[in-house]
Amino acid sequence: MLPPLVEDLGLAYRLSPARGRQSALLILLHGVGANETSLAGLVPLMPEHVAVALVRSPFPMGMGAFCAFAVNFTASGPVIDAAQAEACRQRLADFVGQLQARTGIAPARTAVAGFSQGGVMAAGLALTRPDCVAGFGLLSGRTLPEIGPLIAPAEALAGLQGLVLHGDFDDRLPVAFAEQSVELLGSLGVPFTHQRYPAAHEITRDMAVDFVAWLARLLPAEEV
Repeated sequence: MLPPLVEDLGLAYRLSPARGRQSALLILLHGVGANETSLAGLVPLMPEHVAVALVRSPFPMGMGAFCAFAVNFTASGPVIDAAQAEACRQRLADFVGQLQARTGIAPARTAVAGFSQGGVMAAGLALTRPDCVAGFGLLSGRTLPEIGPLIAPAEALAGLQGLVLHGDFDDRLPVAFAEQSVELLGSLGVPFTHQRYPAAHEITRDMAVDFVAWLARLLPAEEV
């Protein structure tokens, strides 16, 4: 059963407490036109010490459908509403800080990740506000060139860890976007893991397993 929807921190979310001694927090962000429940299948796979917040994007698109920013997929690539994307990034940063205060979990014990547009927002938050999180997961997503001027300096990014997982047959965000993300992270000196799969625009079982393994390395259980 899904946890209840909570709407008092600027973004609506569902918080699944850790099944064991809680010592880490994962914030999961969904893709465009979906909602927070679309990533609920990942929750049971998480290490027992990790609490998971399933976060709903702020802008409604229809019944049960939300987005972080409007986007049109054209022949020359995605065209976004940059002002909406920036407003969502700022709201997300505020939300993360408030949720950490509520749960008592520090930024150094927090990760943010997302699928597709959710991955876009996860990367955007982490690269511009590395003080908020220890690492980020980009699952079939991309990095926005629009965040370039806002990216934190190298010394602030030094402690950040990244993850880039992408399907070779992705027809919504072609694999070239993953290659661009890898190039950006390399140029910024951000340590990252990169893995490709024989997959379309999706999170496969193999992707999920590799994601959870990366998270367990990033945020291991604390010794009692």
